[in-house]
Formats: sequence, structure tokens, C-alpha cells
Amino acid sequence: MTDKKYVYDFSEGDASMKNLLGGKGANVAEMTKLGMPVPQGFTITTEACTQYYTDGETISEAIRAEIMAHVATLEAQQGKKFGDAENPLLVSVRSGARASMPGMMDTILNLGINETVVETLIKKSGNARWAWDSYRRFIQMYSDVVMEVGKAYFEKLIDAMKEKRGVTQDVELTAEDLHELAEQFKAEYKNKIGQEFPTDPIEQMFGAIKAVFRSWNNPRAIYYRRMNDIPGDWGTAVNVQSMVFGNLGDTSGTGVAFSRNPATGEKGLFGEFLMNAQGEDVVAGVRTPMPISQLQDQNAAVYDQFVSIVEKLEAHYKDMQDMEFTIEDGKLYMLQTRNGKRTAAAAFKIASDLVDEGMIDSKQAVLSIDPKQIDALLHPQFDPAELKAATVIGKGLPASPGAATGKVVFTAEDATAWVRDKGEAVILVRLETSPEDIEGMHYAQGILTARGGMTSHAAVVARGMGTCCVSGLGDIRFGADEKSFTLGGKEYKEGDWISLDGSTGNVYGVQIKTVPAEIGGDFGRIMGWADEFRTMKVRTNADTPADARQAREFGAEGIGLTRTEHMFFETDRIAAIREMIVSDTVEQRKAALAKLLPMQRGDFEGIYEAMEGFPVTVRLLDPPLHEFLPTDPDDIAALAADMGIKVEDLTAKIASLHEFNPMMGHRGCRLDVTYPEIGEMQTRAIIEAAIAVQKRHPEWTVVPEIMVPLVGEVKELAYVKSIITATADQVIADAGIKLDYKVGTMIEIPRAALTADAIATEAEFFSFGTNDLTQMTFGFSRDDAGNFLDAYYEKKIYENDPFAKLDQVGVGKLVQMAAELGKQTRPDIKLGICGEHGGDPSSVEFCHRVGLNYVSCSPFRVPIARLAAAQAALR
Repeated sequence: MTDKKYVYDFSEGDASMKNLLGGKGANVAEMTKLGMPVPQGFTITTEACTQYYTDGETISEAIRAEIMAHVATLEAQQGKKFGDAENPLLVSVRSGARASMPGMMDTILNLGINETVVETLIKKSGNARWAWDSYRRFIQMYSDVVMEVGKAYFEKLIDAMKEKRGVTQDVELTAEDLHELAEQFKAEYKNKIGQEFPTDPIEQMFGAIKAVFRSWNNPRAIYYRRMNDIPGDWGTAVNVQSMVFGNLGDTSGTGVAFSRNPATGEKGLFGEFLMNAQGEDVVAGVRTPMPISQLQDQNAAVYDQFVSIVEKLEAHYKDMQDMEFTIEDGKLYMLQTRNGKRTAAAAFKIASDLVDEGMIDSKQAVLSIDPKQIDALLHPQFDPAELKAATVIGKGLPASPGAATGKVVFTAEDATAWVRDKGEAVILVRLETSPEDIEGMHYAQGILTARGGMTSHAAVVARGMGTCCVSGLGDIRFGADEKSFTLGGKEYKEGDWISLDGSTGNVYGVQIKTVPAEIGGDFGRIMGWADEFRTMKVRTNADTPADARQAREFGAEGIGLTRTEHMFFETDRIAAIREMIVSDTVEQRKAALAKLLPMQRGDFEGIYEAMEGFPVTVRLLDPPLHEFLPTDPDDIAALAADMGIKVEDLTAKIASLHEFNPMMGHRGCRLDVTYPEIGEMQTRAIIEAAIAVQKRHPEWTVVPEIMVPLVGEVKELAYVKSIITATADQVIADAGIKLDYKVGTMIEIPRAALTADAIATEAEFFSFGTNDLTQMTFGFSRDDAGNFLDAYYEKKIYENDPFAKLDQVGVGKLVQMAAELGKQTRPDIKLGICGEHGGDPSSVEFCHRVGLNYVSCSPFRVPIARLAAAQAALR
């Protein structure tokens, strides 16, 4: 063990130490430095968490000794001691990773309490209710977080006690009731764990510290990290902070507030508080809180002090702040601050306003927005006509905006299963959500909760995900079967349709059609700045004129991939492509291709028109043949009749085309090598369409880029290119027009990346097809990998789905190598990426780093890629 320091008092740190102290520890230290009223304590570093796992999930003696030294310092500072009969010290233990992970980690309050301490607290305060309330809360939290006894057991005991006493609120229970509950809780603990509840504060503290370290690797934390690109080796810090009590009585309270509205971005204090409560009550949504403005009526001096601190914090951090505070007997304490989670619309408004207020510049504004959030901004709202006709059955709090319609499910597990296995759209309806529900929340179209405010777990997590959420709808009555609820005088069962409006809090008992979102002025302004700063172009993957037009509206500067085989899935076209595939002779094939030519030409014209002179890359036919072959006997009979052949002959032909591994079979350039007439027809359609559009629009420069797929050998490309150039040059000469075109290839086979210098002698551009390149580099199918990847995440072999986030270590090395080799041969070679990775922010940053000219992605991800490319350039 080295002399490395693993524990820091709050007075020893500052905001720059976020990687070591975690976000919470660094910000508490910074508030201490700014002279704000912060309950003191110490932070155990993220490196201590990493060391804990290195040491086989144990806290080393050296780290234990360092923690105990800081406990002694805290005891001396507070004039209190752990377990002391005169002046007992109580603390909270909270996690705090360097990236904000709201609701993902676990908090324990009132640590250090036992029955002896309870008696001392009663003697000192004269408030028996508070003392027993603090103890029963600690037993419940410690049992849940440290010993993993579920919360539900204790909630049932509380509900039974309230029923017995004829009350509805926790605050109506007396000191005697809470004393009795504490005894019941301890009995429940012994029943579940098989030993007595711990009374030694030091044992309690180390149990809690270990629990925070363990929680870094619980399933919901791993899932959250995977969704948000947070590396697993960062670890979490632990903050041990002296307790202040919001549950001392009516002059005490607790709350959560934002310096601006996290849903709309409007400037002004926004938040909620509860008197005579602890922080968990606000966040967990156990009681429905009051708006922060009402604090002025409760205690004007505290309210004014809080407003002043909020203004100071926002000016200091130059961003919207999310703060937790406690009032103990009329005195204000700040527990934490962080840059607040916000909706996509709010993110753009806040960034734009902060520029106007002179707090940040346009570069900082662009860097302040998470590109992934844009997804939420571009997604549909309700159709106004259908919305007008629908009746509101209930109104909750508008916790996270957007429109959602789906079938009712009641558990996170069902939400996941219904979406993943059945392809259903679902609304997750819960009494309240907890961190365990995160996966189901991710899959749900929307979330509806009966309890909880605007800062409850459901609200914060939904906003972060861009998922519509309505919370605090107290009128819901759940059925005894836990598979139904009553609202607005009607019963809704599992599988019934409902709709949520997360912008108003309205709930509708019917399915309502959605329409595309409209983007506001702040979005356009910041995206304009992003376009000034980025150096990489952003194109789109589009197979239809409609997709191409949508992408242009989102700012696409060309098409990086048109998949010609996707044009044939419509019923009026599939017969012609099937005829082409099963043809036995060149004549039969040419007859089928003659039917396809005008269809292809018409599509390409529409796409060129939509792109208004921006470049268009068209990939030659690359169908896994099995996707097009008929399997239904009626379809086989109809195709046989069209071709004038016997059904049994056609059936035999289809059987002969069966492939054991069609993804690596007779597709891509292999089709053009076998059947050159396919390449001829496609080239003719591409060039004729370009000529037609160029004639109609002389003000544009239409430059088709013809891309040969699945090349693994330069001679393959040279052969197919000879077909393309002979056909294209002839068509251009016949038209008597000047038209430039380019021929390039997709780099999607590892061998192509390894021999890219040779391939660049023929290719004028490379487009990295990272979907197939990932598939062939890893050696697993993207269609089947989902069956086993969960086990890989669980065992920490992979942190991410390599099809969603580019594997920069392996696949990325092939991309970088091919880019460098290609430039050696052809310095002006154009380099792009056209797999779905082109819309993943971390992958876009990688593409910028290795010198690609553009990224290409699906239309709705174009703005994400534009912003990510700007951030990559600025960083």
C-alpha cells in the first residue's frame, strides 16, 4: 500500500477534484469553500472504491485507519461522538460518482443511532416522536440498502399501523406508534437476516460504506452506465456527512430545488419541500410536497437566504443548479448542488438564455448540451384533432414532457418483456417507481405514478431519458389483483390503452395518434453555432425521398447510404426482385431487371430532388437473398405463373438458393461478379436519374457516388468498377451532358481494412459500414447477439453493446488503419461512416479524431450527430 490519500475532509477539496471526490463530494467541498452553510463531513474517494474491488471486495486496514482518523476529526469538530450517551454523532452516508447518476445509488440517513442514542435524543430535544421516527427510518434504510431486505416489507408494516390508528399520513403517527414500528422493523430484520440489528455505530458505518461501493456494480447501476457511456472503472466516492434533521417538527423541513425550471428552462426558482420530513420523503414521493414559493410563508428569512444562495451557486457554476437542502429548527443547511438534469427543450433554452445573460459564450452553450437528449426533442406530440376529441380521465403533475400512448402494464419486468418480446408500446403504471424499475422505465413509452412530485425518482429519471412522465396522480385506485386501476370512474386492466401528456399532466383513457414534434428557436440558434464549429459533415442514411426530405429538414448535408434493396419491400416491387433472384438465364434476369429499372430510376430522382444538389451515395444491391425469397405456397404459385415455369421447378430453385449463413453468403459485390447485368441496371438507373435531375435543376451540381458493398479483395472492386464505368460513361455520352460521378466502396470486411492501401487504388471514397464490420470483427450476428450479451454485461466482459457504441479498441483500430492506409495511396480520398454508429455521440467523436470527412446516420439522429461533431471539434 502506498502513501496515497483515500479520504478528504470537505474543507480539503474543491470542484476541480470531481474525478477523485465524485460530483457530490467535489460540489459539497466547493460550497464549503464558498462559505455556505454545509453540514461538515468527509469523502472517501473513487480510488478507494476501485481499491475495494481490487482487494476482493474488502476495505483494507490502511483505508479503514484513514477513515477512522477522519471520524475523530469530525467528532472533535462537532463536539459529538459516535454512540455517546451525552452528545451522540449521527451521519448520513451517500454515494457520489463523478457523473451524476440520479436515483441509481443508495443513501442512508441517521447512521449512528441505536436505542441508547434514541433515549439521549429524547432527553436533549424533548421530542420523542422525532427520535423514534429517525430510528425507524434508519432501520428501514439500513435493512434495504446494506442488507438488501426489500423496502416493501417495512412499507406493509407502516400501512398496517396507519390502518390500525385510523390515519392516512405518516406524520399522523405518534411517538408510541413509531417506537412500536421500530421494534417491528427490528423483528422483521432478524426474521430475514437471522441476526440482531447492529447497534455499534462503527459497524453500521463500515456496513454502509461497503454497501455504497457494492451499489456501484448493482444491475441498475450497470444498466444506467451502459445507457449513458459511463465507464465501469470510474468507481463511486462515499460522502459521510453530519446529520441535520428536517423531521424535528414544524419549524424543520427538507426540499429539492432547481435554479430554473428543469422541464421548460424558464428562469426562476423551481422546486418542492415538505415540513417535518427527511429528504427521502420528497424524492421517493411518499408524500406529495408543496411548491418552493410557499416556503416564504413558512419562514421568510430562510426563503430569502435560500434564494440568495441559489443565485450565487448558479453564477458560480454558470449553469442551472439542482440543490438539496434541509431546515433544522429554522436554520438552513445546503446538502448538495449539481448541474441539474433537464429536458431537451429546457437544455436549449437554458443554454441560449445563459449566453444572452453573459454567463457563457456560444462555444460553452454548444458544449453544455448532451447530444443524446435531442432524441426527445424530435419525437412526436399528440395529433391536435384527436387530442381535442379525447376526454381527460385524470390530471397529475407534468413531470417529463412529450406525448405517449401505449398499453397499460404494472411492473418494470412486464414493460421490458412486452416491448422486447412482443413489440408492444406500453405505459408503465406504478404507485411510485424505484431505482430497481430503471430497465422497464427505459422500455416504456411513458410512465404514470400515483405518488411523487416533480423531483421524485420517476420524474428525474424520465426527464433524463427523454421519456414522457406524469407523476403524483393521487386519484388512481389500484385493484387488489395488482393488474388493474380505477380512474375517472372507469376500470383499466393490463393491456388497455391509455395516453399521457407529460407537458400538461393530463391522462386519457384511449389511444391517441401522435404527430411529429416542432422545434423551437433556441434549438435552431444553438444548432447554427454547432454548424459553425464542426469540421465534419453530417449526412443521412435514407432509402426513400420522404426519408431524404426529413433528413434535409434536420440539416443533413447529403446522403451517406442509400440501400437499394430496401426499395423493393413494397408489394408492387417484390415480385420483380424475386423474379430476378430466381432467374436461371441471363435473358430471364434481364427481363426482370427491365421491370426494376424504372422503379429504381424514379426513386433515385426523388432522392436527388430532396437532396438539392448535396452528394448522394448509392450502395449497389446488397440483399441477403433469403429476405426476398417467397415461402408462402400461394406466393410461389403466383411467381411461377408470372415467369411461365412449373411450381415444382421454382420450389426446387428456391431450395437451391438456401444458405447456411446468408449474412456472409451470396450478397454485395458477389452478386455483381456473378451477375454483371445487376450492376449494369443499377448504374444505368443511378446515372439516368442524375442526368434528369441535373437538367431540371441546372443551378445544382448532382454528383452521384456509387458504392460497391462487401469488397474484401481489390480485384473484386476493379471488376465491378469496370462494369459501372463502362455503363455510366455510355449513358452520359448518349445524353450529351457533362456529369461527374465517383466510385467507392464500403469497408465492412476486416480484410478490406487490412488491405485498404491496395483498395484505394480503385476506390475514390471509403465508407465504413460499421454494422457489418462490427459483426465480422467480433464474429457474432447482430440479430442474435442480444440472446447472450446480457450475460456479458453482467459478468463485466463488455460494458456496451458494440452495435450501439463503436468498439474503439478493436473495430476502431481497423477503421483508423484503413483511413491511414487509404490516404497513403490516395491523399484526397473521401472518408465517411454509414453504420448506425454515425449517430452515437462517442462514436462521432472517434470519427472526428481519426480524420473522417463525414458521418452518416438515420434522419432523426442527424441533429445529434451535428451537435456531437461540433463538441468533438471544440474539445
